[in-house]
Amino acid sequence: MKRLIITISFIYIYTNTFSQNFNNYTDNGFRKTFRIMFYNAENFFDTKHDSSKNDYQFLPDGDKHWTLPRYQEKLTHISRVITAIGGWQPPEIIGLCEVENRNCVNDLVEHSDLKKLNYKIIHKESPDKRGIDVVFLYQDKKFTPVYHEFIRIDFPNNSRKTRDIIYVKGYTDKHDTLNIFVNHWPSRWGGQLASEPKRIYVASVLRKKVDSLIAVEKNPNIIIMGDLNDMPFNISVTKVLKANSDIDKTTIYADSLYNLAGYFGKKIEYGSHKYHGEWGILDQIIVTGNLMLKTDKIYTTKNDYHIFNADFLTEKDEKYFGLQPYRTYIGFKYHGGYSDHFPVFIDLYETR
Repeated sequence: MKRLIITISFIYIYTNTFSQNFNNYTDNGFRKTFRIMFYNAENFFDTKHDSSKNDYQFLPDGDKHWTLPRYQEKLTHISRVITAIGGWQPPEIIGLCEVENRNCVNDLVEHSDLKKLNYKIIHKESPDKRGIDVVFLYQDKKFTPVYHEFIRIDFPNNSRKTRDIIYVKGYTDKHDTLNIFVNHWPSRWGGQLASEPKRIYVASVLRKKVDSLIAVEKNPNIIIMGDLNDMPFNISVTKVLKANSDIDKTTIYADSLYNLAGYFGKKIEYGSHKYHGEWGILDQIIVTGNLMLKTDKIYTTKNDYHIFNADFLTEKDEKYFGLQPYRTYIGFKYHGGYSDHFPVFIDLYETR
């Protein structure tokens, strides 16, 4: 009983002291909002070799000596993050990336502290050679998918494969329609400029899908989340995806895209990821203006994007000063932390 009380207190303290407005909670501590989160889990591999994937580093005899106890600790860490972000009420929708396979997802929802939360899974093996995928989790009492699609990225020059984009259309328990995309765009390996064309191409594929939704639906509620491996001000996001982060300086249109992460970054001096001492917001959440105009039954605001950087997810940056994410590995050395990214989330409200 004492252990249970300590755990509950920890969850309540971190969730509420981090960024929440206490007016968003009922008297018994439950949120009034619909919460959507995204988390780059940093190399969430199991310990078994998949013959179709380049997962050799993450095996017990691999370079990183990825053993069963380390894998189990990773499960505990990811479930702890999700529980802490949700507080008394788990996040209704979760997007994950850097997940090796369905076995990892099943272990997370069935054999970790998330088991009692009954998350449902939308996932498919993507063609990424490293074997890392994107994942969509949801609470089926709060969200009902009616259609999903795995958008394949086929580069024109037949270059190295990357992750699919997951598209899910569904209804909240209040019958609000949401169109959600989970992304993990190509990395900056080889340099930002050299790798940028790949992210530009992925952004163009996503933009075409957004345009097709706008063409057939009147003012769709679209939410794009993911590790874009570009900043909110990079060409792939601003020019190709056409996501505007100057929310205070522009008129909001129902069918235009607005980058809540970009707006956040204009006010805050930290990000979701730190590289060589520089903070950046790679993990972004972008919405259509219809979700900001309060003309529909469900909405969000420009201030409702959050980076969850609770104390247990951070450590001292010995080289560049300040804090940094408490990651699982530093190079090939096991560090025992959570991820090299902080999770991010938004809240949706109801006008009823």
